[in-house]
Amino acid sequence: MLHTRELIRKIWDAQGYGNLAVWGDGTTVVIAPGEKPERSGEAPLAIFKPIPLVAGFPMLDFATHDTALLEHIEATIREAGGEIEREN
Repeated sequence: MLHTRELIRKIWDAQGYGNLAVWGDGTTVVIAPGEKPERSGEAPLAIFKPIPLVAGFPMLDFATHDTALLEHIEATIREAGGEIEREN
């Protein structure tokens, strides 16, 4: 099970290093832009580009409490067939 705010923290940390690939079991890997990762032959549920998602927030806390960002992350994972929940 994925957790929305935890995923946003990982996206935040990936800024400047690459994109964040996310699998359904919660595994994440920072990858180079354009890279097509697989893990045990399985493609990730989603690949998030950190700069467009979180660079506009001056602090991580603002990003983890932004309703539009939370909903975007959750919709992306659910549309890919994954499960995600928003921790309080």
